[in-house]
Amino acid sequence: MTNKLSPEAKYELISRNLQEVLGEEKIKTILKERDLKLYWGTATTGKPHIAYFVPMSKIADFLRAEVEVTILFADLHAYLDNMKAPWMLLNLRAQYYEHCIKAMLSSIGVPLDKLKFVKGTDYELSREYTLDVYKLSSIVTEHDAKKAGAEVVKQVDNALLSGLLYPGLQALDEEYLNADAQFGGVDQRKIFTFAEKYLPQLGYEKRAHLMNPMVPGLTGSKMSSSEEDSKIDLLDSPSEVKKKLKKAFCEPGNIENNGILSFAKHVLFPLFKPDEEFIVPRKSEYGGDIHFMRYEDLEQSFAKEEVHPGDLKVAVESYINRLLEPIRKEFEKPELKKLVQTAYPAQNKKKNPTSTDTADEMVPSRLDIRIGRIVAVTKHPEADSLYVETIDLGEENPRTIVSGLVDFASIEELQNRLVVVLCNLKPAKMRGILSEGMVLCASVDEPKQVEILIPPSGSFPGQRVYIQNYESGNPDEVLNPKKKVWEKLQVDLKTNSDRVAHWQGNKLITRGGGFIHSETLACAPIK
Repeated sequence: MTNKLSPEAKYELISRNLQEVLGEEKIKTILKERDLKLYWGTATTGKPHIAYFVPMSKIADFLRAEVEVTILFADLHAYLDNMKAPWMLLNLRAQYYEHCIKAMLSSIGVPLDKLKFVKGTDYELSREYTLDVYKLSSIVTEHDAKKAGAEVVKQVDNALLSGLLYPGLQALDEEYLNADAQFGGVDQRKIFTFAEKYLPQLGYEKRAHLMNPMVPGLTGSKMSSSEEDSKIDLLDSPSEVKKKLKKAFCEPGNIENNGILSFAKHVLFPLFKPDEEFIVPRKSEYGGDIHFMRYEDLEQSFAKEEVHPGDLKVAVESYINRLLEPIRKEFEKPELKKLVQTAYPAQNKKKNPTSTDTADEMVPSRLDIRIGRIVAVTKHPEADSLYVETIDLGEENPRTIVSGLVDFASIEELQNRLVVVLCNLKPAKMRGILSEGMVLCASVDEPKQVEILIPPSGSFPGQRVYIQNYESGNPDEVLNPKKKVWEKLQVDLKTNSDRVAHWQGNKLITRGGGFIHSETLACAPIK
């Protein structure tokens, strides 16, 4: 007979590794009387990836703490997200999500009989729920609805009404799922506080909210379904896992925005048995394998550069493949293979039959723009107006970039400075030195002024820069110089009257939400 956990032990399991808990006392009071009832929801749009193991790991904690967990497949929410998919596909994707999440939970040893799975349209189209949506719409202001959805609903100047409804639906789910608490990422915080404000105005109880930290993706920014290089798909092969991890941002000694370390912290260590160790394999000439019982010890060793990024990647690769192998086997079933193909049909891009490019559309998502840090700078030995800069772009080796900035910034001003870099220009020799990118600047000709673009606060080397409304899609590996891709897109890259960089009015942003800007130059071309 197993020992029943105390309320204090249950709360410890429920709250560990979370970034924030709203309603801590409410949860503790409930635990003294009965088991907690909690729900976690996910919109069924892009394919689930390994970051989903982060909430799955917490769901394992909840179940160990005897929490009654409901998993909501939010198909109606997915439909309202700019109608990215028709109803037929959303129904298939809800089925795909259910199979994926059940396979993930089985992979980490979570008993499925303790879970309840619900689809949003099972109850969100009922008369009662619909009337409550109307009631909410009569008391919620446009300002509060926009603010609540700021982190999870795409922000545009002329917002669709569907995006304004989204937070209210998520708030009502708490009532209709009879939950004491809702669990989600910290990016959901504004929706959670929205629910705490408005549910009592409908006569419903205020719920508690549990928030996971946002775990960085492989590129250092948020792991995203729409950014292929930032995530590992649940059905990726071992060779694909190795390839993506090899390219992952993992700077020696840097424990910030490190997706490899974060995965170890939030997924691997919480799933280990009490006597299980995290093993970093190393050759004997480098000291042999290292064993860690606690994540804190691994992080400390990595910060001290006692653990090399390459060795850490090899270790995490092994654990990821261990988690994914049962899922891969499950999806070898013919009916599930067919489900994947029909739920996510291949996108056939139109090609110019005379072109060798896979895409000829001039969209800014083709540009690979990243934050870099200048780690060294010298004068070009053959050209007085040029600098030779060594720039850390979150890759295994820094890049050499030649820039004509001598007349506009001193070596001291450039040293250790964060810059915005176009990374997929074809490398070209500039007075005998190969330049592997371009530092982007705002500039005007009369009088001649050049200002290096300024990344937002909190940026870091390797972080991707996106153009609003063009976040999906992968950059070209190399911009074709014969097609003049950069030249055609560059024409519309400028700063606006507020000195914010934009392309045809769509601002340049990082995943953290900050804008790229110039110091003083407004309405100036960027090149």
